[in-house]
Amino acid sequence: MTTGKGHAMLDVQGLRKVYEGRERRVEAVRDLTFSVAAGELACLVGPSGCGKTTLLKCVAGLLAPTGGEVRLAGRRITEPPPGMAVVFQEYGRSLFPWMRVRENVELPLRGRKSLDRGRRAELVGDALAAVGLADAGGAYPWQLSGGMQQRVAIARALAYGPEVLLMDEPFAAVDAQTRAELEDLVRGLWRERGMTILFVTHDIDEAVYLGERVLVLSASPTVVQRQLRIDLPGERDQLRTRVAPRFAELRTQVYEEIQLAKRGDPAP
Repeated sequence: MTTGKGHAMLDVQGLRKVYEGRERRVEAVRDLTFSVAAGELACLVGPSGCGKTTLLKCVAGLLAPTGGEVRLAGRRITEPPPGMAVVFQEYGRSLFPWMRVRENVELPLRGRKSLDRGRRAELVGDALAAVGLADAGGAYPWQLSGGMQQRVAIARALAYGPEVLLMDEPFAAVDAQTRAELEDLVRGLWRERGMTILFVTHDIDEAVYLGERVLVLSASPTVVQRQLRIDLPGERDQLRTRVAPRFAELRTQVYEEIQLAKRGDPAP
């Protein structure tokens, strides 16, 4: 299922992942099939330990699946593809503390031989301005707050110019106010740049606020339990949107689906 906005930019078919150990065999993902349309912002939620991060690593080409496949714009993913960027939860580990902010953002661009130093600097400056850190290029990550560090991680992904942006619970480690600001930042960037975003979160309210569609995963071994269209207005506001009756209805639907998933009950 896609939104109808365009072709499937990201297509996951029959994805399966089994971890084999000496004394233990764990089937983390059983049979995941879904697609994300070009220009869509879709959110993934599910019970704790249901395999959300495993799924995202397989989608990103960082982890080889046991079965099934993932395609980006029709091309099968067997390694990290050039048209994709990932923003992880632990920004402190993804940024190099000995490198200045502008150097951290520029890092993935250095492998592109087609970009000279001037063009790289232009892309870095544009990305930092887009996340509200135009004047922070000369700072070190450890001199910034947690929320600002995550903005740097987002800027690094933007500078790369991805077709698809994967986000793995990127705001879980920041305070509530910063989280709200970053949620609005992501929606703003998505609307401005037309990116395809797959956003993984454990926060139901965040999924409903951000997404055009929410995919609810079952307990492990994971399948897609249900997909819900988020028919909220395109223009969203942290104060008005979250108190709207429809927001409450959608939040309740997602919560009920996750409770079903925890019990192992099939979707109605």
